[in-house]
Amino acid sequence: MPGPAEDSTASRGERGLRVTVEREGPVRILTLAGELDHDTADGLRAALARPADDGLERIVVDLGALQFCDSTGLNILLRARLDTETAGVRLEIAGPRPVVARLFAVTGADAVLRIHPDLGSALKAPDPAPDPHGDAPPNEPA
Repeated sequence: MPGPAEDSTASRGERGLRVTVEREGPVRILTLAGELDHDTADGLRAALARPADDGLERIVVDLGALQFCDSTGLNILLRARLDTETAGVRLEIAGPRPVVARLFAVTGADAVLRIHPDLGSALKAPDPAPDPHGDAPPNEPA
């Protein structure tokens, strides 16, 4: 069962981004809802900047309720992947809607981000086998 959730909401006008942070065993789950862009990105930045807790192995960013993501959001996720990797923690993506998945595909980000079809699949996913070449693990099948 996930631990207590913490909310961080950034909004501008009628739109906004809601970021919920939970912990399930060795996994920190960030759930994003709304729109992720230049004006709403601070909540995600703050959630990703939290230091790794003892025993943290993965951060899963659940995008199932994210309706929009621009290049700012994409860059935050790509930077976070590098930062977490340096800290010995894996960053994974779960459940991107088609509009967000398309952004990842068009930019090639889907080749470096580990993407799961949904949060349940991400939480059940086995650890990726170590790659002797240091390449990112392949995406999960849809």
